[in-house]
Amino acid sequence: MKTEMLVDEAIEELQNKINDTAIIACSGGIDSSVAAVLAHRAVGSLLHCVYVDTGFMRKNESSEVTEMFAEMGIDLKVVNASKRFFSSLEGVTDPEEKRKIIGEQFIRVFEEEQKICGAKFLVQGTIAPDWIESGGGERDVIKSHHNVGGLPEDVDLDIVEPLREFYKDEVRAIARQLKIKSSERQPFPGPGLAVRVLGDLTESRVEACREACHIVETRIRESALAGECDLPWQYFAALLPVRSVGVHGDTRVHGETIVVRAVTSIDGMSAKYSPIPHKVLASISTEITNALKGQVNRVVYDITHKPPGTIEWE
Repeated sequence: MKTEMLVDEAIEELQNKINDTAIIACSGGIDSSVAAVLAHRAVGSLLHCVYVDTGFMRKNESSEVTEMFAEMGIDLKVVNASKRFFSSLEGVTDPEEKRKIIGEQFIRVFEEEQKICGAKFLVQGTIAPDWIESGGGERDVIKSHHNVGGLPEDVDLDIVEPLREFYKDEVRAIARQLKIKSSERQPFPGPGLAVRVLGDLTESRVEACREACHIVETRIRESALAGECDLPWQYFAALLPVRSVGVHGDTRVHGETIVVRAVTSIDGMSAKYSPIPHKVLASISTEITNALKGQVNRVVYDITHKPPGTIEWE
């Protein structure tokens, strides 16, 4: 089916489902952005777009998302809830529990926003891999997604998921059809850096992961533009609670480990690790350990395909 027809059908379906005020979480990622634009075209001012700064966003993410929605002519309300999220996740290290708590906190934020705008519907950017990995149908749970498995049972909103049956490559095609700026942005997990920081979610550890992710994204993008490598489908850093002995100058350090992950994929259901040149990886390693001196002293590269590993570490 042509992308233009998919867009028309999605808008018509949203018009049939939403007959009152709706609210949507806009992270700036491709899934939520496509869902927001489709819903906005379907119901206009009935849609209230909310961006929640959880404290687990990428570097400069909040300003970039605000600018992108302004360019599309869609009003966006920004809610800074970072203290709330950090507080609720204090001491939590289990990845499934993290995702459940993040999902619940997201909904609680929206319930508060719901009281302000009177929303009856919650539009979500759930795509097929989300509910498949969350145990949709007869499948086992691989990992819960905060907009699938993390929803509390007492949520008082009708859920609308216009992208539920689509895969990532199809969503990208729809985004290009809608001329969304984020159509070529790499995927970013709903829980953000919270699932890229393994172990305790302290502000200093999250900030270290944020800086490492920024370095990885910048250097790989620059290398691809220079023709040194192909641009991967997704590329990022994760912080591991694995300490090892290292040396900075003449000083012994006992720092943590950053793992660099880059994969090629079409729809996210399967993926191959990207063969990033050693020269590029060495540059990334040097920059990360210099930027995070004393905190991180070892950088490794993940060469695991999906399956057996998932793309994100948690």
